[in-house]
Amino acid sequence: MSALERFSLDGEVAIVTGAAQGLGKQMAAALAEMGADVAIADVNAEKAERTAAELDGETDVIGVPVDVTDEASVETMVEAVTDRLGPIDVLVNNAGIVENSPAEETSFDSWRRVVAVNLDGVFLCAKHVGRQMLDREEGRIVNISSMSGFDANVPQKQASYNSTKAGVSMLTESLAVEWADRGVRVNAIAPGYMRTELVDETLEESPEMEDTWLENTPMGRLGRPEELRELVLYLASDASSYMTGSTVLIDGGYTSR
Repeated sequence: MSALERFSLDGEVAIVTGAAQGLGKQMAAALAEMGADVAIADVNAEKAERTAAELDGETDVIGVPVDVTDEASVETMVEAVTDRLGPIDVLVNNAGIVENSPAEETSFDSWRRVVAVNLDGVFLCAKHVGRQMLDREEGRIVNISSMSGFDANVPQKQASYNSTKAGVSMLTESLAVEWADRGVRVNAIAPGYMRTELVDETLEESPEMEDTWLENTPMGRLGRPEELRELVLYLASDASSYMTGSTVLIDGGYTSR
């Protein structure tokens, strides 16, 4: 088998959460291009369907509603995807939110919202998709962490976000160790500042933050969402067959400065 053939996902089934836009959409598109049938799982059902229609081509791409903070909703998503596409080979846990505020002014409700989506949601999806993978003794899970799990980046104040993303990396390691001898590999990607729709909205409100971000990024620019495509393909395919428990930083050098 050639090196390129090891990246193939022909005949496989993938779920990407939070995939209606941004990083999730780009990663879902990459999985579909390499042959996977893909479920665009998102809390916004209408957007998920639109994105699925946009990406639908040589493989099946479907939209599936899910609230990753609700265990029953996650179970329903897993059943729906399996019924429509077949057993799940790849899970990309991408759904996430951020709420910025000084720690001493952050309400507990705000803290809990971020934890519920960013950490509880990753656990619930990994748990229910993982059960299916463990039964088949085969599967790959890719969790989306952040460089913010390694570095309390500035100037925004986001203790809840940073803490949950650090938690995602440790959850990745824990699941990887538990499931390594049962055929399921678990890795994570930790992006830096990426030029997504949500980042653009943030910069519209606080444009001065971009200068600080770029000053602290050795490559001197924000990442492009499409720059995650090949990395998610590597972790989702047989190309990374001896890799589990790792979190790969892709941040323009931010955490290395």
